[in-house]
Amino acid sequence: MPLESSAESPLQVRTVAKAIGDWIGRLGQVWVEGQITELTRRPGSGTAFLVLRDTAAEVSLRVSCKAGLLDEVEPPLSEGARIVILGRPQYYVTRGTMTFAASQIKPVGLGALLARLEQLRKLLAAEGLFAAERKRPLPFLPNRIGLITGRSSAAEHDVVENAQRRWPAVEFRLEPVAVQGPYAVSEVIDAVHRLEKDPAVDVIVIARGGGSMEDLLPFSDEALVRAVSACFTPIVSAIGHEQDVPLLDHVADRRASTPTDAAKLIVPDVGEQMALIRGLRDRARRCVAGRVDTEQHRLDAMRTRPALADPFGAIARWRSELDTLRALSRRAALDAVNEASFDIAALRAQVTALSPQGTLDRGYAVLQRANGSIARDAEDLSAGDTLTGRLARGRVELVVEEAVT
Repeated sequence: MPLESSAESPLQVRTVAKAIGDWIGRLGQVWVEGQITELTRRPGSGTAFLVLRDTAAEVSLRVSCKAGLLDEVEPPLSEGARIVILGRPQYYVTRGTMTFAASQIKPVGLGALLARLEQLRKLLAAEGLFAAERKRPLPFLPNRIGLITGRSSAAEHDVVENAQRRWPAVEFRLEPVAVQGPYAVSEVIDAVHRLEKDPAVDVIVIARGGGSMEDLLPFSDEALVRAVSACFTPIVSAIGHEQDVPLLDHVADRRASTPTDAAKLIVPDVGEQMALIRGLRDRARRCVAGRVDTEQHRLDAMRTRPALADPFGAIARWRSELDTLRALSRRAALDAVNEASFDIAALRAQVTALSPQGTLDRGYAVLQRANGSIARDAEDLSAGDTLTGRLARGRVELVVEEAVT
C-alpha cells in the first residue's frame, strides 16, 4: 500500500528510505549481462566494486561483490570484459544509495559469444535485414562521404588517403567515435543518425582496423545493425580484415575487406577513368574513321561507274537512241497515215459508187413530189402533179401531163 502523508503529517526519512529498500528488494535475484567499465579493488578490503554497462545503451549499474568472488573467475576480469552475474539489488538506508550485490560471476567466453552472434544472425536474416534486394547501389562519384571511425586512427588515414589519391576532389565529413569498448555502439549509432540527416552526404563508411573478436563485438550489436538497416543513405562496412565478418558486414550495402578496399569502392580512380575516356575516345575515332573510309570507297566506286565517269557520253548515246526512236516513230506515223489514206480513198470510191449522186452521174434523174417524197411508180402520179427532177447537176421543175404505166 502507498504511504500516506501530507504537509501537516510528513513521513520520516527513515520511513521513506525503508520503503524504497523494500520496493527494490522485491526484484529478487536476477541474471544480468553487461560489460565492465570500471573495476575497483581496495587493498585490504573484502569487497570489490565494478560498473556494469549495457552494450547498446547509455545505462550502467553499480555492482558490489566479495573480493574472493573475483579471484575465482578465470581468466581474470578486466575493464572491457563481458560478464554475466547473478545478484539482487540492495538499498543502503543509511546512505540512500543502491548497489547490485553479486553472488555469482561468469565470464562470457568466446564460444558463448559466437553462439549468441549466430543466433542473432539467423534472427536478423529471417527478418530480411540481410536480403540482397534491400542493398542500395553506391553512387558513382559521391559529392561528400561520411566517415565513421576512430579519431586519428589508421583506418581513417587509409580511407581518406587512398580516396584522395584516387580522386583528389573528394570531400569527407568525419565523425570520430569510439570503435571499441562500452561506448562504441551508442557513439556509432549517433554518428550514423547525424550523417543520415545530412543531405550532402551521399555514402557513409564505417571503418575500423583489425582486432580481436571481443574488440569487434560492437559492430555485431543488434541495435547498430537495425540502425544501419533503417538508413536510406548507402553504407559501406570496412571492419577489420578479410577474415573478420561482423554482423554489420551483412546488413551494409557493400562490404569492404579492409579500410583501404573501402576507398576503392566509394570513389573511382581518376587515372583509370581518364584511361577509360581516352580508350573510348580512340575507339570512337576509329569507328568514325572506318565509317568515313567505307563511305569514301563507296563514293569512289560510284564515281568509276560509266554514268558518273563520262556522263556526257551516256547523254550522247541516249540522244542517238532518241533520234533513232524519233525517226522510227515518224516513219511509222507516215506509214500509218498513207495506209489510212488508201483505205479512205477505197472507202470513198465505194461510197461514191453506192451514193445517189453516183447514180445521177450515170445519167439518171430522181423525181420528187412537192412534199419531198420520191416518185417510184407512175401509177402514183396523176396528170397535173408537180415534180422536181434532180439531175447530176441542177434541178428541173416538171408538170405531169399524163402518167403511163
